[in-house]
Amino acid sequence: METLLVEHDRDLPGLVTITLNRPEKLNAISFKMHDELQEACYTLQRDASARVIIMTGAGRAFSAGADRGAFKKAADQLLSLPSAPGASPLEDRLWAGTGTRTTAALEALDQVTIGAINGLAVGGALAFAACLDLRIAGESAWFSIPEIDLNIPLSWAALSRLMREVGPARTKELVMTCDRFSSADALRFGLLNQVVPDAEVLPAARALAAKLLAKDPLAIAMTKSTTRALANAMVPDYVNHSDADYLLAARALARGRDAAGT
Repeated sequence: METLLVEHDRDLPGLVTITLNRPEKLNAISFKMHDELQEACYTLQRDASARVIIMTGAGRAFSAGADRGAFKKAADQLLSLPSAPGASPLEDRLWAGTGTRTTAALEALDQVTIGAINGLAVGGALAFAACLDLRIAGESAWFSIPEIDLNIPLSWAALSRLMREVGPARTKELVMTCDRFSSADALRFGLLNQVVPDAEVLPAARALAAKLLAKDPLAIAMTKSTTRALANAMVPDYVNHSDADYLLAARALARGRDAAGT
């Protein structure tokens, strides 16, 4: 894969580590990364030997979020004038739903998933992290949700997942203000399970994985599926049905403002 490393652990059978691997771009999430994550999840769903999955980022960051250059190029191409050659509303909608499909694939994994968050997790990266069961971050790690400052709604089904993890008031605060927050803040909000020294993020995730792998596999699997169902009962997945449409509407409004010079 070009943007991911997917490694089955030799020392801890049953552990798979997915590393976002675009360190030169702070692991910015490209369309290629979306495709490869969806493919990796599809494969892992059919791998009964994999019981725990760690997701982390190569280099200095978990991820700087959506690759805005790649997405802007795609948006400019897809959200062009209706008369533009090859333009298709359904192609637009398919493009706009890319992130939601990726996060759904991550959340649907039957394995226990652990986020090992290093450096920073911005926007779409936080949407990825919110899909995972357990999250560990380094002391200097930080987070932000900048979408509203970019004049787009938070999509990728992240609102419902944040509501489940940190509650309505905190979700509204973090998403509406776009304020950066620290790993200590994230721990206090309930978004993280542990904060550890920066150098210990991956070792701590592996230690947690080892503890889980020592438990009865069926009991762990049943606990995951039940807690996932309970979380979905709290904030149902179907509330995200219009995420792609909201994103399309925001892009169209932005193009209208640009055309009007406002």
